[in-house]
Amino acid sequence: MRLLKLVPDNTNLPFVSLRAWAFGLTMLLSIAAIGLTVARGLNLGVDFVGGLMIEEKFAQPPHLDTLRSTIDNLGLGEVRLQQFGDPKTVSIRLPPPKSTDKGATDAVVQKVQAAINAKFPDAKFSKQDAVSGKVSGELIWKGALAVVLAVFGIGLFAIFRFEWQFGVSTVVAIVHDVLMTLGFFALTQLEFDLNIVAAVLTIIGYSINDKIVIDDRIRENMRRYRKMDMPQIVDLSVNETLPRTVMTSLTILLALVALLIFGGHVLQGFTAAMILGIVVGTYSSIYVSSSLLITLGLRPDPTKGDAPVGKAVPSEGIPTKKR
Repeated sequence: MRLLKLVPDNTNLPFVSLRAWAFGLTMLLSIAAIGLTVARGLNLGVDFVGGLMIEEKFAQPPHLDTLRSTIDNLGLGEVRLQQFGDPKTVSIRLPPPKSTDKGATDAVVQKVQAAINAKFPDAKFSKQDAVSGKVSGELIWKGALAVVLAVFGIGLFAIFRFEWQFGVSTVVAIVHDVLMTLGFFALTQLEFDLNIVAAVLTIIGYSINDKIVIDDRIRENMRRYRKMDMPQIVDLSVNETLPRTVMTSLTILLALVALLIFGGHVLQGFTAAMILGIVVGTYSSIYVSSSLLITLGLRPDPTKGDAPVGKAVPSEGIPTKKR
């Protein structure tokens, strides 16, 4: 029985020959992502900005200006409206009530609900969520800290597991992945909440797994072919692991596309972030992390000669069987 192979085992694609263009594209996209995040900002969810979120469902897509003016007349503060994938579902965000009492929150919800029902009799209350300003500030700090610690820990692991060049290239690639995600959310203005932080951490986990597989193969080939040029070793290693990379990425993407279609608007942002992260993470594994090793001066030791063909130099933790 033949196994399904999306990529042949003996590919010889010249990835390294495009690294100058890839570095230029990476720098351009990273600068654009930073610029978008600073200029437009993120559409932070109630988790991060605090306040009251009310979700309403309508029989027909409502006119947002009419809905906004209806709520504005209540004098509750700035009103922010957002339609999800279904234009009949609208998220209404309001400043937090002056009192932290649950009764005060319920009173605001009832007031808003009554005003909406008077103007849109077909509207139905879906859910509500309230977060205080203090809690939202703590969530922002803890979310950012989780991402920074994850990146820092992964960098240390790569340095101790391999060489310092592997650690630096891995951290740069992961920072690139995170920047691309932030830029995407700044561009699309999809709501950025705790679910997206979870997606970013998941993307980091997937990305490091892919990079470690390629890094391990590069280190193995550096010990096997000590007289080979580093660009050739990187090309060889990436091509050897390409079937595994493509199969893993496509498998995850198939599941995510199904989740995007059938998961509903609640998971829309999370799924979109994951899909982007898988694509960007695969790109950065090849054109950022691996190619950066050459720029950082990583070289095999040519003085010891090549290992016998088909047999890697013994070293703890280095696999001799190709993936």
